[in-house]
Formats: sequence, C-alpha cells, structure tokens
Amino acid sequence: LDLGLVEAGDEASPVRTERFTVPLLSRPADLVDIDDKNRPLGMDPYLAFARATTTGPVEYFDRGAIERGALSGRNLEIAWLADKVDAFFIHVQGAARLKMADGRLCRVTYAAKSGQRFTGPGRILSETGEIPLEKVTMQSIRAWFKAHPQRVDEILWQNRSYIFFREAPVDDPELGPIAAAKVPLTPGRSVAVDRLLHTFGTPFYIVAPTLTAFGGKPFRRLMIAQDTGSAITGAARGDLFAGSGDAAGEIAGVVRNAADFYALVPRGLVDRGYA
Repeated sequence: LDLGLVEAGDEASPVRTERFTVPLLSRPADLVDIDDKNRPLGMDPYLAFARATTTGPVEYFDRGAIERGALSGRNLEIAWLADKVDAFFIHVQGAARLKMADGRLCRVTYAAKSGQRFTGPGRILSETGEIPLEKVTMQSIRAWFKAHPQRVDEILWQNRSYIFFREAPVDDPELGPIAAAKVPLTPGRSVAVDRLLHTFGTPFYIVAPTLTAFGGKPFRRLMIAQDTGSAITGAARGDLFAGSGDAAGEIAGVVRNAADFYALVPRGLVDRGYA
C-alpha cells in the first residue's frame, strides 16, 4: 500500500479573484482518445489521449505548457483554488469536494488527462536528496513545498501528466466520488488497483500489520477493487480510499506500508486454471 486515496476538501471560487488564481479545467474539445486503431506512427504507445490537429493527432500539451497558458481563453475553468500545491494533490487524487465562496458544495471528479506518464514529486524529491525516501509522505511533500515556494513549478512540471475534471453531484455526503468502476467509493473499503491486471469488483483481503492509521489497529480488511490510476502499477500495488476532507487527508498522507494482497475469486475459476 503506497498512498491512501482521499477526496480533498478545499475552498474554491467559481470565478478568478485576487486570492483564487489556480484553475481546475474541464476537458478541452481538442483532446481525443487514442488507441492502436488511430495512433499515428511513431507516437508513444503509452499515450491514451492526444490533441486533434488538421494534420492528425499529436501529443497533448503537458502540465508545464498548460500552466504557462496553453489553454488560456477557452473558458475551461470549473473552479479556482488559492494554492497550486492543493490543486496538484487534487490532480493526484482525481477528485475533490469543493466549498465554493458562494456557499455551494461542488464535487469535481476525473474526466480525462493529457496522457503523459505520471512522475510523483515524492520520487523527485527523494532522488535529489531533498527528502529521504522512507520519509516521503503527503505531509512531508507539502512541508517541503511550503519551505521552498520558489521551486514548486520546477518540481511539479516534471510530472508532465495533467488532469481534467468534470462536475459531479454530491448525492450522499457519506460516500466518495464516482470511481472508474462507475460506483461511489466507500471510505475504508474501496481500493484502487492496476486495471491491466485486476478486474473491478474483485474482493481483496489486505493485510498490512504496520498500517494503523485506520482505527489504531493493524490493518486487516476486506476491500473491493473499484478504482484505478496511472500511478498504480503492479499486481500488489493498491491505493486505499480514506474518505473526504482534512481528517481523511491526514490518514491518506501517511499510508505507505508493505502489505499482503489476497484476491478472492470463485473456486470454479481456480479449478479451471483461470486464477
């Protein structure tokens, strides 16, 4: 278990103000899905999205280009935040519950991405000797950015992947956002897995003796695979959904624990050699 998923809770504004200057963007009209059927010769096979042009699809603008203004003037802004680091972690989590300055409660959730590979700031900061690998958490990354505000863009733009959002209703405040499996995430019971290796809906019994952030006891819990993410790769990598808001964020930020994963499958599949 590497990182706990959390639906961030942030103050935001529906319009740009002197305080709220960092936008969350909706999917641009020129962003198109790419697969082996329409991928141009020579385009990185990793890319699942591209930019439509008159001469054919090309790689989409990356994080640095977008934050420098590549999409300005298209009216894509869903909401504006006050802090670039807060916005980045909403990108990492893929969802947020926003308290708008006009009093509305607004949820944004993943709609698409620019397509490039995810490069986490924790990895960059550990490889450059800024934070020891064993001490990389959401909290330590945030603390480093707060102490080095002049280097935020330098680090964040190395993660070229950029996330686009859509608005979603908050039907049940106790449940999380709609996940990739098309169901709401349940705090403490939903897990994100590598979609290329696992099937949504698979029950996993996860044992992580050193993880005590959920209830103060060693983590042993039945979870359901309901989500995924570009940074979640490998048969035994999973991100837990901790919930929404600051308290859940504190839990999620310290989840980085070795764990045993037990996928529960029907006995008939095992007998026929499918598992």
